[in-house]
Amino acid sequence: MFDFVRQHTKIMMGLMFLLIIPSFVMFGIDGYTRFRENDSAVARVGNADISQLEWDNAHKLQIDRLRAQMPNLDVKMFDTPEAKYATLERLVQEKVLAQAVDALHLQTSDARLARELQQDETIRSLRKPDGTLDMDRYKQLAGSQGLTPEGFEARVRSNLSVRQVEVGITGSGFAPASQVAVSLNAFFEKRAVQWVPFAPAEFAGKVAPTEAELEAFYASNQALFKANETASVQYLVLDLDSVKKSITLNEADVKTYYEQNLSRNAAAQERRASHILINAPKSASAAEKEKAKATALGLLAQARKAPEGFGDIAKKNSQDPGSAPNGGDLDFFARGAMVKPFEDAAYALKKGEISDLVESDFGFHIIKLTDIKEAKVKSFEESRAALEAELKTQQAKAKYAELAETFTNTVYEQADSLKPAADKLKLEIKTIDTLARQQLPGAVGPLANAKLLAALFGSDSLEKKRNTEAVETAPSQMVSARVVKHTPARTLPLAEVRAQVRDALVAKRSVELAKKEGESKLAAWKAAPASAVFPVAVTVSRDKTESVPQKVVDAVLKADATALPTLIGVDLGANGYAIARLNAVVPREQPDAARAEQERGQYAQGWSTAENQAYYTGLKEKFKVKMLVAKPERKAVDSLASANP
Repeated sequence: MFDFVRQHTKIMMGLMFLLIIPSFVMFGIDGYTRFRENDSAVARVGNADISQLEWDNAHKLQIDRLRAQMPNLDVKMFDTPEAKYATLERLVQEKVLAQAVDALHLQTSDARLARELQQDETIRSLRKPDGTLDMDRYKQLAGSQGLTPEGFEARVRSNLSVRQVEVGITGSGFAPASQVAVSLNAFFEKRAVQWVPFAPAEFAGKVAPTEAELEAFYASNQALFKANETASVQYLVLDLDSVKKSITLNEADVKTYYEQNLSRNAAAQERRASHILINAPKSASAAEKEKAKATALGLLAQARKAPEGFGDIAKKNSQDPGSAPNGGDLDFFARGAMVKPFEDAAYALKKGEISDLVESDFGFHIIKLTDIKEAKVKSFEESRAALEAELKTQQAKAKYAELAETFTNTVYEQADSLKPAADKLKLEIKTIDTLARQQLPGAVGPLANAKLLAALFGSDSLEKKRNTEAVETAPSQMVSARVVKHTPARTLPLAEVRAQVRDALVAKRSVELAKKEGESKLAAWKAAPASAVFPVAVTVSRDKTESVPQKVVDAVLKADATALPTLIGVDLGANGYAIARLNAVVPREQPDAARAEQERGQYAQGWSTAENQAYYTGLKEKFKVKMLVAKPERKAVDSLASANP
């Protein structure tokens, strides 16, 4: 075929001209591009679209960040419709807030950007011992997020501008003490209640459906007795894990990699120190700080006069409750573990030396360096396992693109079987006996992918039993599958499901009888309260239901308590019916001052968060946000990935 193309180049160019140019004439190049983009849009903010590709890349980047922070994390838990949709919602929020920044003409100055970067703990950890920034590591940090240093700083600047949009709401939120008291007292209020259940199980023995009733129930509820369309499927997965299995490392390469990364294999130098702290927080007045400083200077003089008694001085005078009982001992710590002024002073001392007065956000410190644990480089054997894992991952990523092309071509060109691709790439053919056409909400794994399911249940796959195309079901994961056996959806015959039909009818009638009995008792007890029979009362609240059904608790808490006792009927749905008698309202026990202050803070924070969310909802309306894909249902189901190999 390719020889024909080479020998008839002019003919092929003319054919392509005839096929392609008319589409540009009809739509225009720009219109053609917009059509492609609009076709793949998954959300719209104003006039800006979020494409499927942008969504996929953002989710992949999010997973990569998590993997970098927690190497042992199982990223498959984020390969779910809910997790992916959360990424889309975050993208929409970023675009909404970015448009709000433009509309409000908010900007971040160079000075504010510099201050933010200086305060960032991650960037501070990149500083060399002399305090200068390690630019190579800084570039690596930006590169790990797919950015240049300039792009990284532009993103920080953008985030700071966005923060200005939100801080106007969250920073101005407040909750008056009276409002907090009313809300929390009502929320934590308790109520004394007695309740009687009418469970369907108690009435099941009274239901004896006839054959005619079973047939009628079956005829009118056939949707309950259907077997879904399913298929027995073989599938093949190419991912980084499968590529790694084909990689054999050269001993010399591993040793070279070890030597190139000696600095990473070195445990950082650690220092051990004791300190005496005199509290002087940032909120303290100038007079309070001066008083604390004078006290600290006096203790510093004592410590220098008798260095061997430093521990006793710390026990008696240090205001750090964590270390004072141990003579001020802080054990070993590395750079980045302490606040910067403390760390700088500790790393400037020699063993046994006592520092000058060191001021931090906590107050005034007197530091004595008691020990130094020098940096230690791990041996090759100690590092081998981690280095081999890293090298295999690197080589697998480099090799994956090449193998993905081979995988794609082979499953297409030899579409009658997955075996050629499995043999060529040394992959394992897996099977699942009953795969449904519908994508189950919450399902994870390669066979939960909507595109793959659509291909599997397409006519080419079902009728001709051909391999599906190679589908990218996750970052660095491609799957092809084929149908071995297809079972269409069908209504199961009554003879096959008679037991299920009877159980369903008995359950329905039992619920009806329970509800009828409960409503009858409620009417009788309201007419003659003395005839009501209840068990011992329990005290319930929103946070302590005491094994009382939630529907009963909700009904009791909503009930009018002006005339007690009062009777309440509660429909429990499939669980029957209940009658509750509300006897008394039990006021909330008032918290102590510290607890009350904490609750006020939490309430105010929650109120500010709610206001901020309401403000964001308003911005979404202002900028005409449209979600072009459906939000997945949050429902726990078994994973489709539990296929038998």
